[in-house]
Amino acid sequence: MFVPVIAFYVIFKYAPMAGVIVAFKSYNFADGIFGSPWVGLKHFRLLFSNPNSLLIIRNTLILSLLNIIVGFPFPIILAIMLNEVRKLWFKKTVQTLIFLPHFLSWVIVGGIVVTIFSQESGVINHWIRQWTGNTFPFLYNETSWLVIFVGSGIWKEAGFSAIVYLAALSSIDTSLYEAASIDGAGKWKQLWHVTLPGIAPTIVLMLILSMGKVMEVGFDQVYTLQNSVVSGVAEVISTYIYTIGLQKGQFSLTSAMGLFESVVGFILVVSANAVARKFNRGIW
Repeated sequence: MFVPVIAFYVIFKYAPMAGVIVAFKSYNFADGIFGSPWVGLKHFRLLFSNPNSLLIIRNTLILSLLNIIVGFPFPIILAIMLNEVRKLWFKKTVQTLIFLPHFLSWVIVGGIVVTIFSQESGVINHWIRQWTGNTFPFLYNETSWLVIFVGSGIWKEAGFSAIVYLAALSSIDTSLYEAASIDGAGKWKQLWHVTLPGIAPTIVLMLILSMGKVMEVGFDQVYTLQNSVVSGVAEVISTYIYTIGLQKGQFSLTSAMGLFESVVGFILVVSANAVARKFNRGIW
């Protein structure tokens, strides 16, 4: 039964690693991956000497860190709130509603966001126009675009991510809550001294995995929400690889960028786990 899992990772994860060599070659279709001329670190020098590349790396880091700092606590809070609900029908209804956005593609979610925040036909600007006579360019202002980007990501994924924490909460021994209640602990103290320590290993695990994705900002989300006006904050590694690599055929340059992204992610995962091990929370 485990063979299909092994085959999946070998075929789609490990075998493609051979393509890393493209980053060190002047790749062309005629000569292929192994026949193309070797250029060493040429593409890496081009990347780090190009101000536009540095801007793209900076944008990727900013958007990823915003997603982690702002978005990471939301599934935890959501799971704790749902865990406290005692009306089963209400709990199931809320769970369904908050899980549903995860199953929508970013094309649909992007369309909803544009429908709400568009300057000309957006619902919010329709109300602002009625009250003030003016509109606000939510999607064309860098600050508001960042807020919308992070907010839409939380709305889409927080409900589904909360499933992991709900599972962790269900494993906490209920006698701990009873003992805390007998000792006079209220809901907040039970949350701080029982609930959070009970799900701490899961939180650390999810945080370590999130650190590995710091250099990865979902292509779909950025691509559906970005526009040329906010390219100063919206152009990231994934869209750069699509534009330069696929549309302009500079495969070696974008392979170098992808390799850099992977190496940084690996270093961050190892570093985060090393810090977690100091508190006996490491995953290896």
